[in-house]
Amino acid sequence: MATLFISDLHLDAKRPDIGDQLLALLEGEARDANTLYILGDLFESWVGDDDPNEHYAAIKSAIRDLVDSGVPVYFMHGNRDFMIGADFANETGVQILPDPTRIKLHGASVLLSHGDALCTDDVEYQQIRAMVRNPEWQAMMLSKPLEERLAFAAHARAQSMERNASLSEEIMDVNQGDVDNLITEHGVDILLHGHTHRPYVHDVDLGDRTAKRIVLGDWYEQGSIVRWDENGYSLDVMAR
Repeated sequence: MATLFISDLHLDAKRPDIGDQLLALLEGEARDANTLYILGDLFESWVGDDDPNEHYAAIKSAIRDLVDSGVPVYFMHGNRDFMIGADFANETGVQILPDPTRIKLHGASVLLSHGDALCTDDVEYQQIRAMVRNPEWQAMMLSKPLEERLAFAAHARAQSMERNASLSEEIMDVNQGDVDNLITEHGVDILLHGHTHRPYVHDVDLGDRTAKRIVLGDWYEQGSIVRWDENGYSLDVMAR
């Protein structure tokens, strides 16, 4: 059985085709998987576990059904859904992982991350990231009415899109030195992350050895998935 890794679906009612593709995965291939890992940005935005969004409800139900079928599902926060909390975990049955998380898989030591913490050349983004990941800031946001939180999220997304359009690809990509340091610090063979929407398998030259960096793609145009079994891993595109 394969272990599956996905990230950066950015589920939104405006793109039901992406939700349909995820539902097909959850109700099909994933039922025969060993484990499913979701490495962040499952949703385009998440303003609190009390959001009754009907589009999200179908996804949550399908994840619950997968967990109940015996397939463990692990979730890691992304930069869009960092406010997913205990109620979501209880409702869906997912286990929330810290970023980064080290696992052992078929003899390889693998470090899992969403990936945004490695984009350190974007100093302004890292400052925003530190603010919104602060528990006090999140508690303040959750104390606000749902409609106010939804309006805030919509405004923040619009600002982010406008800002990103003016930035170079190099600024928004990971910092190679930080990648090298993270792999060395955790002593792993492979770093697997999403966030940058640039699916690829990179060699990472550490001097005394060569590690790998596997980057998951987003689901805007097609599904991106890593399948990993006893024969190794593959980074695949799921056609619609």
